[in-house]
Amino acid sequence: MSLSKTAMSAVDRSWLRMDSPTNPMMISAVLIFDQPISIKRLKRTLNERFLCFRRFRQRVIHEGERVYWQDDPLFDIDNHIHRIALPGEGDKTELQALTSDLGSTALDTRRPLWHIHYIDNYDGGCALLIRIHHCIADGISLVRVLLSLTDKTPETKLSHIVSTAPPSQPETGGSLHRFTQRVLDSGQTALEQGRLFLDSLRREPDYPIKMATTAGNIAMDVIKLGAARFEPKTGLRSPLSGRKQVAWAEPLSLAEVKLCARALKGTANDVLLCAAAGALQRHFRETGEHIPECGIRVAVPFNLRPLNQPIETLGNQFGLVLVCLPVEVNCPLMRFRQVQENMNRLKRSYQAQVTYSLLDLFGRGPDILERRALALLSNKASAVLTNVPGPKEAVYLAGAKLVQPMFWVPQSGNIGIGMSIFSYAGTVQFGITIDRAINADPNAVMGYFRDSFAELRDAALQRNEPTTVQTAS
Repeated sequence: MSLSKTAMSAVDRSWLRMDSPTNPMMISAVLIFDQPISIKRLKRTLNERFLCFRRFRQRVIHEGERVYWQDDPLFDIDNHIHRIALPGEGDKTELQALTSDLGSTALDTRRPLWHIHYIDNYDGGCALLIRIHHCIADGISLVRVLLSLTDKTPETKLSHIVSTAPPSQPETGGSLHRFTQRVLDSGQTALEQGRLFLDSLRREPDYPIKMATTAGNIAMDVIKLGAARFEPKTGLRSPLSGRKQVAWAEPLSLAEVKLCARALKGTANDVLLCAAAGALQRHFRETGEHIPECGIRVAVPFNLRPLNQPIETLGNQFGLVLVCLPVEVNCPLMRFRQVQENMNRLKRSYQAQVTYSLLDLFGRGPDILERRALALLSNKASAVLTNVPGPKEAVYLAGAKLVQPMFWVPQSGNIGIGMSIFSYAGTVQFGITIDRAINADPNAVMGYFRDSFAELRDAALQRNEPTTVQTAS
């Protein structure tokens, strides 16, 4: 009997096809705990709370140009969990080296695309190094899945959790049935959209004008994205080797970040992006490299998933926006104002929806079209930067307290730097992954980030009354 299969969505297929020897499309996480975790209890937790998502039991299969999810007939959780110990001192340096090595190594495509390394005796506790392919889900969704493994207290009892997502059913009735079903679905959608349009027209007589204006704005954002300048030539955009270097900073106080944001009448995200810009400026100065006069851009994932969408819904539902970091601006307050202006402008745009639609389009077309478009878009950013909010209180996995979490999304095309910001339990975690061919020391950049934040915080708190600051040209 043949195994049932489910067609992969066009957007997820785009991320699958982005895999390259220099940039494996994996989302990686390092979770550090205050005490060892029982392997038996960890596997039981994964069986009940992770493997209830059917996707983690499925492998990817190709049939000509089509790509499907299919249940792995030989699935065994022991193929996906390995217990190891770090060499030497077994300290942060060794953990970063292991994370770098595994982050440079592709997943086994013969099996479901995820893997966990349990690291014994790390800093008096243990650590988990988790890798999951981007085609399974986006970063926001996977963070939610990983956090669903945890509890608010150390002794919460496990209970069997069943996914409410309906199981995929084998297609029946042949091509005529499937065609008829698509027509009916399209008709239902059209009727629903027509009803919503008429309701909107009754409530707002000028709704057609607003809709036309929105369509015009979207078209303009498509043009702007295509016409955006290529990134300036800097050492951040060297040809890639495929070998990664990973580092993370000691956590910042989230309360301090928010205090700084309030003093500047901005957001915590504005503060952290400004700190990232300052860190990269310091990198340019320390390496003696010319600082680009027009700044550099980073690609920032923008969530398009409804906040109330159930966790069972995996897949990729996000777009990318290009954020300009004013690395050429010396004054931290002026740098902040320019970051704030850039972010406010992007929030009013449709760039995220445009890039999501492009990924959907590329996933439906030939591979060569996607690679050419990807090369074009990746020439318009020097790095990828993510900022994901985590739990406000500490959480526990299999009885052990999570003390420090780090997450990284992959870089696509010829982008060789990924920066990650993650808030957790009153702290802000900052991490980076850099291709080894790029002349940048990841640990040094981590120090520059903390220094840049401290400089902005001190400048903000020294002001008696916030005043408008001219942005740099």
